[in-house]
Order: sequence, then structure tokens, then C-alpha cells
Amino acid sequence: MTSNEPAAYDAVVLAGGGARRLGGADKPGVRVGGRALLDRVLGACADARTTVVVADPRPTARPVRWAREDPPGAGPVAALDAGLRHTAADDVLVLSADLPFLAADTVRRLLTALRAGAAEGVLLTDADGRDQPLVAAYRTAALRRELAVLTAGEGGLTGLPLRRLTAGLDLTRVPDPVASFDCDTWDDIAAARARIREHDHVLDEWISAVKDELGIDLDVDTGALLDLARDAAHGVARPAAPLTTFLVGYAAAQAEGGPEAVAEAARKAAALALRWAAEAEQEKAEQGQAEQQQTEQQTEQRKADQPGGSGPDAG
Repeated sequence: MTSNEPAAYDAVVLAGGGARRLGGADKPGVRVGGRALLDRVLGACADARTTVVVADPRPTARPVRWAREDPPGAGPVAALDAGLRHTAADDVLVLSADLPFLAADTVRRLLTALRAGAAEGVLLTDADGRDQPLVAAYRTAALRRELAVLTAGEGGLTGLPLRRLTAGLDLTRVPDPVASFDCDTWDDIAAARARIREHDHVLDEWISAVKDELGIDLDVDTGALLDLARDAAHGVARPAAPLTTFLVGYAAAQAEGGPEAVAEAARKAAALALRWAAEAEQEKAEQGQAEQQQTEQQTEQRKADQPGGSGPDAG
């Protein structure tokens, strides 16, 4: 690993709860913005070396390793212990499966804060300032230490709340009411669905959903693509906008390039659209001049045809 590469981390996602406040619904499979809640969380930690989902296996947007607490339904501490048994990295990201607004930048922020300090864990706090231990990065050794302490002291982990585990850890807290928002009720689901369709969020959410659906891991300048679509729509024809952006993507793929290839193809297409529009404007101006000259000639002819006019037979 070079100095520019991030240190490896593992991720454990707890997805086997009973969802009692959702009437026992399959909460990880509930869709927000067209994507299952579990898939949204898995997308945020896609660069984890190993991702363990503690739940019964199900189809997911990317491959994961499956684990189950014994007995099933034994609670979050037992589930975390089951997931940790499949990890080896020094740092582990611990997440619940119901975080609709968790993003990769939040994951990086948690891991960066953990590695920059001496704390044993970094967790988010919600809008009310409450700890969210299932949106956190921990030192794996510290978690295993506390799990061993609880196992010895309690005779087992079944039914223990997470606060019993985190009470023995040195923690750093990071406020983030959006990324820490979890969906415990149908009202929470409705609020999440409404938020992603707000004007300030809908485009980013849609692009993220499309990339996830198509299996694309590519960060591009969406502003440049939108400008290109606008220029194609205004300078050529409205249907040219989606077709042009498709062709730009196809050209970048043919070149086997990344964001730079997309940017270069978009630049060329945008320049072409502007030339096309300038040519149309020039043609319109020339046509206007021709029409004006024709009008002036017709006016002169009418004057010449009037009695007493200055035509060639007058005098």
C-alpha cells in the first residue's frame, strides 16, 4: 500500500432486526429513492475490504459476506460479535441497514477522524444530540476487548443493548443529523422519501441511484454534463440533449477512460453545440438581412409604379 492509498477497513452492517415499529416489515428491503435501504448503506461503504451483513442472505447490489448471531434475534451486541468474527482489518465501520442518507464522504470522515486521534471509536450524533453507535468507526481490537468483557461478566451477549458495549470505549462524537437519520417508523420512511425529492437533493440522489443500478463507480462533473445538455437542447433541438449526453458517455467508454475522458468528450460536444448554434444564428441574421433588402426593393418598386413616380417612363 502506498502512502496515497487509504488504509483498509472492514464493514459490519446489522440488518437482522425485527422492525417492530414497522409492523414486522422487511425494513432492509424497503425502498427509498428506488433503492433498498440495505443497498443504499452498502453503496456508502463500497470500498471496504470485507463487508459483513448480519442477517439472513438476500439479493444485494454488491457481493457481501453473510453472518448470523446465535440465536437469531439475540440483539445488536450479539449481532456485532457475529459480524466481527469475519473481519481482520484494524478498523471496522459499524452500520445499521436503515440509513437512507449515509454517503461515502461520511464514511471517509469517520475513518479519517478515527485514524487522526487516539479515540477507540468515532460515532455520529443525531439531531437531538443522541449517540448513534451504528453509524460509527471503531478500532477492531477495542470492540473485541469489550465484547470479551461483556461475555465474561454477563455470561453471554444475548439481549444486551449497544450502550453496554460502547460504555467501555473512549469515543469521539461527530454531529450529523442527516447522515445519522435512521428509519424506524413509516413516518421516517415517508420523510426520507420526501427529502430526496426536494429540489436541492433530487438530482444528486437520482444520479447516485442510477450509478448504483448500472454498477457504475465514476465521479464526473455533472455540472458540465448539464451545461452540455442545455447547449444541445437550445442550440440544436430539445431531443438532442439526452442523446448527446449518451454519446458522450459512450465515447468515454470506448476510450476506456474515467472522469477525464468524460470531461474531454463533453468539452468537444459542447464546442460543437455552440458552433451549431452560432451557425444557426448567423443563418438567421443573413436571412433577416435578405428579407430586409427584399422589403426595401419591394417598397422602391411600389413607389416607381405609382402615377408620377420616378420610374423609367416618368417625365
